[in-house]
Amino acid sequence: MTAANVKTPVLIVDDDPAMRSALRQWLGLAGFETIEVSDAEAAMRHVQPSFPGCVVSDVMLNGDDGVRLMKRIAEVDADIPVILITGHGDVPMAVEAMRSGAYDFVEKPFDPEVIAELVHRACEKRSLVLENRSLSRRLVEEGSLERRLLGNSP
Repeated sequence: MTAANVKTPVLIVDDDPAMRSALRQWLGLAGFETIEVSDAEAAMRHVQPSFPGCVVSDVMLNGDDGVRLMKRIAEVDADIPVILITGHGDVPMAVEAMRSGAYDFVEKPFDPEVIAELVHRACEKRSLVLENRSLSRRLVEEGSLERRLLGNSP
């Protein structure tokens, strides 16, 4: 949770209602707010450059796959962490996902504590990215010497 006691959102993308429910419960207990969708199109409606959390997506989705979704998310903002989960994983798939920019790749069944810790680290990373962007904007906006001086004097 942030200093303002606002729960960090986690976008869960999985076409299996039972898995979405389980992730909602595990991540809710870990202090996150969850947004649940069943497909890539619905997920993309939540993705924007200011999204403060991370994405947890199944690799196998109806009509699309998690790796393609991850690439679409990267087109909006390459710094949104995407954790891919799958029940059909193999080493080449995991390597491809990581090379394509996945924050992490986890095979089902997985330990809920492992997912909660991964999400926590991914959201911390995202928070730092957004803070860095904000500070960079402020430096540009307040870049002149006059704006950095703390007093007025003839």
